[in-house]
Amino acid sequence: MNSGIKMKLSFVIPAHNEENYVGNCIASIQKELERSSREAEIIVIDNASTDGTAEVAKKHKNVRVIHEPNKGLVHARQRGLKEADGDLLAYLDADCILNEGWIDAVFEEFENPAIVAFSGPRHYYDMPKFKKFFADNGWWFAPITYRLVGYMILGGNFVARKDALEKMGGFDTKIKFYGEDTDIARRLNPRHAKYIKQKPFCDPFDAFAG
Repeated sequence: MNSGIKMKLSFVIPAHNEENYVGNCIASIQKELERSSREAEIIVIDNASTDGTAEVAKKHKNVRVIHEPNKGLVHARQRGLKEADGDLLAYLDADCILNEGWIDAVFEEFENPAIVAFSGPRHYYDMPKFKKFFADNGWWFAPITYRLVGYMILGGNFVARKDALEKMGGFDTKIKFYGEDTDIARRLNPRHAKYIKQKPFCDPFDAFAG
């Protein structure tokens, strides 16, 4: 359901040596965009890749590929923040594919001006069934964690308002890897919104990629 609020969505896909996955991620986004008819752009941040990540991404129409030589997830996310011109920035891991309805869920939630960020769990395709059961169902504990700490974002599957990301000073490029998503949520939550909501799903092809 389209509302009267017009917002543009920028997909930012940080990708370091993701030639085996990034094409499927892009294809899933494009399929969702065709279904939803929302205004959006797709940006792949080729983060110091040494494989064919950029070449695979460039095979897809209407995809902008930006080379970021500083290796590191936060460097790639920060470059995406600078390059994107959307009102909402969707950060996805390169091995994710979107579930049907993902885009509509995002736009419906951001009709509420109090929401600064929207995140959610992932389901895993290629884990052994036993591990997959615990990985998928572990997300039932997310609301408990959220209530305890007051914020929670899954770094590989979240959307945030661009102006809020800019006001908080962007991403902390001193963080090497672990804890960057907690840092994002902590810095967004107290200053720029009443709450961060969780809902949209994506499915990583390879739970252990990277």
